[in-house]
Amino acid sequence: MLKNFFKVALRNLRRNSLYSVINISGLSIGIACSILILLWVKDETSYDAFIPKADKLHQVWVNAEFDGSVQSWNSVPLPTYEEMKNAHAKIANSAVAGWGAERLMAVGDIRLMKRGYYVSNEFLDMFEFPMLYGDRSEALDDPSSIVISEEAAMTLFGKTDVVGEFIKVEDTSTLKVTGVVKNVPQNSSFQFHYLIPWKHRESINEWVVNNKTNWGNYSFQVYIELSDANAMDEVETGIKDILTEKGQTDVPREFFLHPMLRWRLHTSFENGVEAGGQHEYVKLFTGIALFILIIACINFMNLATARSERRAREVGIRKSLGSRREQLIMQFYGESLLISFISYAIAILLVLVCLPSYNNLVDKKLAIDFVSSEFWMFTLLIVFLTGFISGSYPSLYLSSFNPVKTLKGKVSIGKNANLPRKILVMFQFGFAVILIISTVVILKQIDLAKNRDLGYAQEGLITIPVTDDIRENHDLIKQDLLRTGAVVNMTRSNSSLTSINSNNFLGWPGKPESQKVMFATITTAYDYAETVGAEMIMGRDFSREFATDSSSIVINKAALDLMQLENPIGTQLDLWGEKRTLIGVIDNILMGSPYEQVRPLFMVLDDWGGSVTVRLKPTADMQASMAQVQEVFERHNPAYPFDYSFVDVDFQRKYTTINLTRKLSTIFAVLTIFITGLGLFGLASYTAEQRIKEIGIRKVLGASVGSLVGLMSRDFAKLVMLAFVVSAPVAYFLLDSYLQRYTIRTTIDWWIFAITGAFALVFALVVVMNQARRAAVANPVSSLRNE
Repeated sequence: MLKNFFKVALRNLRRNSLYSVINISGLSIGIACSILILLWVKDETSYDAFIPKADKLHQVWVNAEFDGSVQSWNSVPLPTYEEMKNAHAKIANSAVAGWGAERLMAVGDIRLMKRGYYVSNEFLDMFEFPMLYGDRSEALDDPSSIVISEEAAMTLFGKTDVVGEFIKVEDTSTLKVTGVVKNVPQNSSFQFHYLIPWKHRESINEWVVNNKTNWGNYSFQVYIELSDANAMDEVETGIKDILTEKGQTDVPREFFLHPMLRWRLHTSFENGVEAGGQHEYVKLFTGIALFILIIACINFMNLATARSERRAREVGIRKSLGSRREQLIMQFYGESLLISFISYAIAILLVLVCLPSYNNLVDKKLAIDFVSSEFWMFTLLIVFLTGFISGSYPSLYLSSFNPVKTLKGKVSIGKNANLPRKILVMFQFGFAVILIISTVVILKQIDLAKNRDLGYAQEGLITIPVTDDIRENHDLIKQDLLRTGAVVNMTRSNSSLTSINSNNFLGWPGKPESQKVMFATITTAYDYAETVGAEMIMGRDFSREFATDSSSIVINKAALDLMQLENPIGTQLDLWGEKRTLIGVIDNILMGSPYEQVRPLFMVLDDWGGSVTVRLKPTADMQASMAQVQEVFERHNPAYPFDYSFVDVDFQRKYTTINLTRKLSTIFAVLTIFITGLGLFGLASYTAEQRIKEIGIRKVLGASVGSLVGLMSRDFAKLVMLAFVVSAPVAYFLLDSYLQRYTIRTTIDWWIFAITGAFALVFALVVVMNQARRAAVANPVSSLRNE
């Protein structure tokens, strides 16, 4: 019986080759899109899952209530690290870590910049990154030790068994390799090539030592391990009031825990609770994958039921010869599954072909794990579900035909029989309309952000990380750069122009005692405004001509608007328990998110490291200018390779997530339209074939080709317009909810809906009218010969 089912299925595929191609093409593209999206989704949802104790690990965060809302920080005071060890009986361990940075690592003539962390000795015991060599429990005990990745070991030594070898770090410290860890997976929140003991940081940095008992400096990251994975709420209750107990009472603050398995997908907080984050994009693209697959299934169902008249006699004959309905259902399900398996095989090939480009698009290293039972179970489940869903309606519909009526040619294919197909076509076009509108709105949102006034001129700005040599030779480097003629100016700041690395409270005359506002904090050298190209709205920038500028302060326009000072210049502001004289107001500089308002900011003359910003003179030969700049830095900073980045390129990274959303939405909208067009083409062909005799009679009675084309196209046009009417409000609601995450957001204009509706209608008519025209120009004699 199965052999017979298989033969019949193949025969039907060959006999209806055009529609088989349409079905298989649509399903192949749908399954391929779903696999590609779900590879991305799996990667996003698998972050940190390889850590054995991931369900017990948490980062300590702070909720602080001020400025009318609750702000959440992942930076805590350094004493939190030791305090957590005895804060609750169910805290098994705690660790502290720095924020991660690239540092110079040298072995002989090999000198490389590698990224890593300062971490306390509990770090490896808690996170259990797989080690190739060394003892994780002792690897970070010695302050002069270092743990490196196998990639770093191969690059520096040409082998991985390097325990006992020495590496010179930052050209100042020689550290002994005590462990080699396997290369950190891409789906890890920690990306590093080295780990240096926290004790070493204490030995070289007095600032760290001074903060070991300071509960007022929120600059460190602390992690804890619970003895019971289900004890998070209990431990949170036990530790939340520690800051208050330690005297942090200026604003209400409390600790809370952020579980490791939520670090990747749940990173945004509003008023102290999780809100938004990467998980919203995971849900979005999972939904898109599902809908694309459903649209491909709809094509199959529509074409299968549209061919009902052709297969009605087959059903009648089979039933008259004794076939039961269950056998017919099995036959049609078998055909559906066969098409699904053929489509699946083609889809796998499409995925393999597209993966390199797709990886470039999503900036990942995704691959199909063919030896994974999970992959085969999941994808085969997709195939069976696709086959089942695609074949369900045709199987139940066709197998229900009365054999007497079908053999007499009296199968009902009228108005009611077409209703399900019309609903499915509406669903297809409705989803396509939502995707098109969404893509246009996302493009508008990106353009809105890109067209904002940055408050400075990005062109020709480069940043170079500060090292000890650059700090010591700052003025000499600046003089030499100016002598080259390739540079306009240079300055130094603790934060680059595309980030904010420090925040502090600031007081001003007339400020209500209860008002607490966190100001972005920039420590800078001279010539900041001139270098970055920002305008001084009032007063002046810091200047060597004024010795008192070391106790002065500059604020931005957002800060001035907040303070409402009538005569700001000369005002005394309260900072860190001292008075600072306000000497200038700089225009707002967009350093944070391009979708948020510029925050109040102040600048002081100080050196907290960070980066050097250089403005190049406009030139047609940028390569020559960069060569001159490189020569100066290499002369004064010989131990380090010349490492720089362009500010405009760094700023573009702020659009990474929304750009990915735009690109994927555009691609999948086009593919959805293509799949929908395939189905519409096949359905229009069968409709024309079904009405061929009616068209012949109308032509004999004098109907024109144009009127016949219009007659056949009208029903499809109504379906598309009805689909638009239903889906447009849904699109508006979804996009309005999506845009709420942005403080600066675009409008959802009426013309987007008008253009999308017109496009959907024209697209459908072009597809349908082509088939309708072929039927209308056919010779009526051929269709009426047997009447």
